[in-house]
Amino acid sequence: MLSINELREDPQHYIQRLLKRNIPAEAMVQEILDLDISFRKALHQQEQLKAELNQMSKSIGQWIREQRTQEAKLAQEQTGKLKTELQVAQQEASLLKNRLEELLLGLPNAPHLTVADGLGAEQNEVVWQDELPKGSFKSPHWDLAATYQWIDFERGVKITGAGFPVYSGGGAKLQRALIQFFLDKNTEAGYQEFQVPLLVNEASGVGTGQLPDKEGQMYGVPEDGLFLIPTAEVPLTNLYREEILDASILPLKLTGYTPCFRREAGSYGKDVRGLNRLHQFDKVEIVQLAHPEQSYAHLEEMVEHVTGLLRALELPARLLKLCGGDTGFAAAMTFDFEVYAAAQERWLEVSSVSNFESFQANRLKMRYKEGQEKPKLLHTLNGSALALPRIVAALMENGQTEEGIRLPKALAPYLGTTLLK
Repeated sequence: MLSINELREDPQHYIQRLLKRNIPAEAMVQEILDLDISFRKALHQQEQLKAELNQMSKSIGQWIREQRTQEAKLAQEQTGKLKTELQVAQQEASLLKNRLEELLLGLPNAPHLTVADGLGAEQNEVVWQDELPKGSFKSPHWDLAATYQWIDFERGVKITGAGFPVYSGGGAKLQRALIQFFLDKNTEAGYQEFQVPLLVNEASGVGTGQLPDKEGQMYGVPEDGLFLIPTAEVPLTNLYREEILDASILPLKLTGYTPCFRREAGSYGKDVRGLNRLHQFDKVEIVQLAHPEQSYAHLEEMVEHVTGLLRALELPARLLKLCGGDTGFAAAMTFDFEVYAAAQERWLEVSSVSNFESFQANRLKMRYKEGQEKPKLLHTLNGSALALPRIVAALMENGQTEEGIRLPKALAPYLGTTLLK
């Protein structure tokens, strides 16, 4: 959520940045600022009425002690009127506050000024791209999965439905190896590992920007007011909700493995075949809570870290810097990593690394403190390191040989081999 204080100070700055999302925000920002003025006036009126009531109560007590009955009676009648006025003022302030929060929650983050203008994915910038693999890669991963009996999509449909595969044998072993490999590399890079709940409350979803924006994409448990997590970003970032952190411990670097759950409503066709798009999948996440002055340096560091993971997996990859029109609701800047699936002859997204600046921290009331200064909003960042399904798909397709699936040397300590059959 954009900070109302920053909107007050420089509304044109945010209007200019929101244009990168192709959002003409002048009218909405002005409505927010007008509501903010009305809300602050209502609060001021409340304080004045409360002060009058306090003073009146003291006077009534004194007049009763002095047996000035008539004056006390008139004052009590006046007190009743003031209480009614206060109740009306409180109701008005509550309505204004709710409307103000509703508008602020509906306003996406403002992209960084260096983010390119653009309507969608076609305008994303290719930062770098590896050479495509050479050779014959005939079988897509869903055929290979059937041949080696690693992934059973049909039994997953029987148990749950489409998008919930069952892994067995080498497929299950490869999943476990990748999870451990990613966690080991993340902790070696200074990230602290956490095991977090897979269900979160509404406040957690609102805090990181999944709610109310992506409510239709989340699986809910309405009886308990809970949601299955779409990514470990949600519980990891919420670990420090409503806390004030000492600036000396920043950045906090967190990592965790979780299953992730996404409804993916409206997905269909070749893009969802096999492991390309699932409703349940495994992912290892990295999160940083950072000082605002260093957050973009940490973003660069996270991009380099994910690059290193892909290099270790020996996968042809490319890095995209998203344009404003393709940047997610809560992000100020995002880099996407894609790997090349040779048999499908297409790029598959496997990671997004984003800086949210203070957007999430403002919702989360998560701040830092330096010395005697007042607490300030910190910056949050997160990225996939990495999402497993499309990594598995690319490893299978790119590594297919007549002897089996040839895998990178980095996984040998976890698998005991570089060839799975």
